[in-house]
Amino acid sequence: MSTASTRLPEGRYGRSSDERADRKLRIAAAVLGAVVLALIGYFAYHYVAKSEISAQVVSFQTSDASVQVHLEVHKDAGARGYCTVRSQSADGAEVGRADFRFDEHAKQVDKVVTLRTTSRGTTGELLGCHAD
Repeated sequence: MSTASTRLPEGRYGRSSDERADRKLRIAAAVLGAVVLALIGYFAYHYVAKSEISAQVVSFQTSDASVQVHLEVHKDAGARGYCTVRSQSADGAEVGRADFRFDEHAKQVDKVVTLRTTSRGTTGELLGCHAD
């Protein structure tokens, strides 16, 4: 005795609704993926483009009440901003922190700044620079 097949003959009634749904899901996933990639690119570009000021510590000299830090700042010619400098004591405690503004129109600025401290500092450390 043979059993009757419950499957429809292939190609006779068009594509099944599952195939149409799969195709729509693939298209929606591709569009969503493209939008997510575009957003990541947009935010990454604006994150990198905003960092207009960078600096480095060339040297520092310590005394009992202050630390002199020689900073070399690189920025766009019209950029304005500030850099944060700190000093720590021998045991690692922070003894001074201050922001120093850089409003000059030059692309490179060499500046010696004086950071007042509460006790003798052993470091002159640049924490970061930020554009206005």
